[in-house]
Amino acid sequence: MKSQRGSVKSRESRESMAQDTEAQFLDAALAQARDRILAEQAPEGYWCWPLEADCTIPSEYILMMHFMDEIDRVLEEKLARYIRARQTQEGGWPLYYDGHFDMSASVKAYYALKLAGDDVNAPHMAKARALILEKGGAARANVFTRIALAQFGQVPWRAIPFMPVELAMVPRWFPISLAKVSYWSRTVMVPLLGLCSLKVRARNPRGIGISELFVRPAEEEHNYFPVRSVMNYALCKLERVGFRLEGVIPRRLRSRALDRAEAWIVERLNGTGGLGAIFPAMVNAYEFLAVRGYGPEHPYRRDALIAIQKLLLVGEYEAYCQPCVSPIWDTGLVCLALMEVDREGTKEAVTRGLSWMRERQLLDAPGDWRDSRPDLPGGGWPFQFENGHYPDLDDTSVVAWAMEDFGDPTFGESIRRAAEWVAGMQSRNGGFASFDVDNTHYYLNEIPFADHGALLDPPTSDVTARCVTLLSRAASDGRYRAVIERAIAYLRSEQEEYGAWFGRWGTNYI
Repeated sequence: MKSQRGSVKSRESRESMAQDTEAQFLDAALAQARDRILAEQAPEGYWCWPLEADCTIPSEYILMMHFMDEIDRVLEEKLARYIRARQTQEGGWPLYYDGHFDMSASVKAYYALKLAGDDVNAPHMAKARALILEKGGAARANVFTRIALAQFGQVPWRAIPFMPVELAMVPRWFPISLAKVSYWSRTVMVPLLGLCSLKVRARNPRGIGISELFVRPAEEEHNYFPVRSVMNYALCKLERVGFRLEGVIPRRLRSRALDRAEAWIVERLNGTGGLGAIFPAMVNAYEFLAVRGYGPEHPYRRDALIAIQKLLLVGEYEAYCQPCVSPIWDTGLVCLALMEVDREGTKEAVTRGLSWMRERQLLDAPGDWRDSRPDLPGGGWPFQFENGHYPDLDDTSVVAWAMEDFGDPTFGESIRRAAEWVAGMQSRNGGFASFDVDNTHYYLNEIPFADHGALLDPPTSDVTARCVTLLSRAASDGRYRAVIERAIAYLRSEQEEYGAWFGRWGTNYI
């Protein structure tokens, strides 16, 4: 019995030592991470890390330089090196790390490399071309890619869905209107509608094309709109009717529509933050301003270019372009993490971070969200440094949550305004979207223009859960109880059969 008791004590002692060792390793790792994060805080108080996307963005940067005939040869080669280095063994380019071949990304990457001077007979180009042709050729690329190809004269304009600039004038009750699509679609679409309605051609100073990427000549292709559903088939037929009738649109109406689109863009140019603070919208706006006669030195066009250039990350050998920047999101999450790990030791850094964000709360600024909630007081934060028209509920919930967790009454008014704004942005189904209310006109995903499947901003589980977290913490008097109960009911309805919830911004079910 003594031997058994000694054996048990010995085992318990070993387990205790192992637990102590694990705890020491964990403490050391947390301390190392904390110190690294503290060292990377900007002098102003925020944190912002690079945001890397797929090769579509750097490819589009090269295309933009050739569209405008504003080619920086050194930058072009660094972008090209980045694109070449991310070609898969198969020969194409994916939309995410270690992903499968994507036609549109691969066509743009190939075209960008050819514009940059790569020999079409080079092994990497030949391999990419063979794979693209095997998968059906460039005619199978998505709408946004075909628009770029039409601008460069590589496909006829009939390959592009009929989306006239007059859509910028229609009221919100119209079946297809700016108010019915997501903020990112809206900001990308308005300048793009103008460019497409004007049938603008890229300058393309070297006259480079990619006819070799088509299984049959682009002019002979008759299947640019593969049918996705019965509704899509009907809408494709209707769209072709509109395409044939475009010529009868009165010139005066077209001129008014272009003026309306221009005014809409100028109002939301966002200084050197860029239209919508996202790369595709910025590029379309920059090109549209040039077409509308704004010279290189005009403040609008100059700031639009600066906004795009600020997204570049240029190294000694490679360069890539970010789709946007994320200082509010990064700073909010960092503050929460630091308080979790070392509240007292990081108090000064967290105070600086929260104070920096407090100054950027959008209280009374105009915003597209007011179309659906005109009487709701502002209180949100954007994702980026500047994006006044487009605060989002995700960032707002995280920032106000961090402020509430910090416990300093200095931030009380910011928390109150944020919670009130979030609660007022609840959709009818109880959930919360990222930027808009009831952005659930799902039939719009069936129009030919929406083949990318991301035209809308419906409520989602991950955003809703963060909104619930904020509202649960922000008011002890239960003022948001009804809002929270509706949100919880929505979350219950969204749970998958196997127990998880789907994450909108990616596929992270955890």
